[in-house]
Amino acid sequence: MITLCLLILIFSILGKDIKPFLEKLKNTDWKAKGAELFDKIKPYALRIGRAAAEPLLQLYFVLTSEETSLKDKALIYAALIYIISPADLLPAEIFKWLGILDDGAAGLFVYSKVKDLISRDINIKVNDTLDAWFGVQHREFDY
Repeated sequence: MITLCLLILIFSILGKDIKPFLEKLKNTDWKAKGAELFDKIKPYALRIGRAAAEPLLQLYFVLTSEETSLKDKALIYAALIYIISPADLLPAEIFKWLGILDDGAAGLFVYSKVKDLISRDINIKVNDTLDAWFGVQHREFDY
């Protein structure tokens, strides 16, 4: 599943056909995958801070929305896994800033594809989650 979603992300970035990969994901339980992912996002978010965690949670809540297409779910899942995973194509420990930039590039690519799906309701869920994790006093602004 992870490999398949990562292939979809790579092929999408390269502008290649992803339909054969999407066919294999039709019966995926995205709610369950999202729940597993949420448990991995929290410790990562606590390390990177509230501001950096916000777009990750926006992507997460778009992923778990019933209205999100299969393609977008696969892209979001791949980007989130890639960002929070210690395994990278360019490890930061070796490549310094390049190792951080590849995570950012994957996240920005997917964010740009799905940003129109980030609704006011999603932003409310994001802020409620961030408030629970970091406290209300750290909120920079309200939606």
